[in-house]
Amino acid sequence: MKSLKNLLYKRKSIHKISLTDKDIFYIFNRVIKEEFGNVGASKLKADYFKNKTIFIKCYSSAWASELFSNRNTIMKKLNKEFGEGIIKEIKLK
Repeated sequence: MKSLKNLLYKRKSIHKISLTDKDIFYIFNRVIKEEFGNVGASKLKADYFKNKTIFIKCYSSAWASELFSNRNTIMKKLNKEFGEGIIKEIKLK
């Protein structure tokens, strides 16, 4: 007889969602617009995603500083959208 834990684990692993970079960038831009408005969204662009780290291209040092100081809040909102543990770090370029 199989345990309930094993059955739930199998079911969880079957229904994993695969996310593309475009999905992550779209949600990132939406979160940035909510936090900083259209001006912030135009100054902060997601460049690429690798190893649970999202790399952000900043077009202004002031906006880079603003994102750096609010990175934990942004990561929490992103992980709320995707599921816990998808985004571990935000790095600035």
